[in-house]
Amino acid sequence: MGDSWPVRETDGPMAEDVVKVGLLGCGNVGAALVRLIAEHGDTIEARTGVRLEVARVAVRNLARERDVPLPASAFTHDGTEVATASDVDVVVEVIGGIEPARELIVEALKAGKPVVTANKELLANVGKELFETAEGAGVDLLFEASVAGGIPLLRPLRESLAGDRIRRVMGIVNGTTNYILTRMAESGASFHDALAEAQTLGFAERDPTADVEGFDAAAKVAIIASIAFGARVVAGDVYREGISELTDSDIVSAQELGYVVKLLAVAEEGPSGIAVRVHPTMVPRTHPLASVRESFNAVFIEADAAGELMLYGRGAGGGPTASAVLGDLIDASKNLASGARGATIGVLARKPIVPIDEVESQFYLQLEVADRPGVLAAIAEQFGTHAVSIRSMQQMGIGDDARLVFVTHLAREADLRATVHALRDVDAVHRVGSVLRVLGDES
Repeated sequence: MGDSWPVRETDGPMAEDVVKVGLLGCGNVGAALVRLIAEHGDTIEARTGVRLEVARVAVRNLARERDVPLPASAFTHDGTEVATASDVDVVVEVIGGIEPARELIVEALKAGKPVVTANKELLANVGKELFETAEGAGVDLLFEASVAGGIPLLRPLRESLAGDRIRRVMGIVNGTTNYILTRMAESGASFHDALAEAQTLGFAERDPTADVEGFDAAAKVAIIASIAFGARVVAGDVYREGISELTDSDIVSAQELGYVVKLLAVAEEGPSGIAVRVHPTMVPRTHPLASVRESFNAVFIEADAAGELMLYGRGAGGGPTASAVLGDLIDASKNLASGARGATIGVLARKPIVPIDEVESQFYLQLEVADRPGVLAAIAEQFGTHAVSIRSMQQMGIGDDARLVFVTHLAREADLRATVHALRDVDAVHRVGSVLRVLGDES
């Protein structure tokens, strides 16, 4: 905490506490946060009685010009100086990555300073150390911006639904992949063309691997599961598939069957434990998540008492993410001024993680087969042998062959995998195409 809390008299009944903010990182999010504090400082003060002031900023490149209303003297290379300075009361980390973010956050917490972070990768991998350090130091560690950008998600899960039993949380938590899938569905673009368009518009990084292969969404759903179910879930617990193998044919088939393909992050708790996964999913056009387009995010919550809820908005970008960071910063500052603590995360229980082979889903499966008598019977036999029930089947001719599209009833992943393996050995099956999970009325 700072050496003192300067106080001045105001016209109203509330005095003003000046909270000095130390900022680690000043990229898109950090710069947007500085501007928000400068532009809305009076409103924040009027609503909360707290005056925020950015006192120090640690950056990698001091020579870079930054569009922020701060003097050059506020900037430094030394992150430790910012994290531990006596004139810094609250630390905000928007560097990203594991190191040096982890080390600096630990230093700030041990120095008795509340920390606000937007770092999903850090929390999903070493969050246990950070939460324990915050608990030991008796200060807040807040991270609303780490999962869904500007969408208020973690606070409702942690506070508003604290007395309810959450059964499942699923959503679109990566704007890059949602933009790509939207373009593939609406304009017929290939995956590579849609990705190139997303990169041109700034929705995708030059190296899009973290987004299109599901790593970003996996880190986010690990955090969601930890909050929703009060259990320690890390990124390595999350089963992950990306969208890079999706074909034009998959998108068209989904549309013909009444579905839209989305990259869903799913966390659910059942009798056997917690299942967490990220994968492309065929979502019925009637489901609210199906209408989430382009770079928008949405999270769908199913709870016993509250029923079904959906939160929707911009999931990334400097402005939306900075807005979520600012909300946490105000909470941490108010708690610091009053000597209170926020609801950071609580004690995380050890609960079993359900392996993907034991998870049940409906499935979409596409086959290319010889178009001759007896083929359907041979294929149906393999489904039956491995306890996978067929819900619907469509056949279309492709020259001398046929394309078969199956949608199953609920089946275990292990049984579906065994079915696919067996189908590859059927002489009349020329190719086993895509296998996608289906969000259906049985799921």
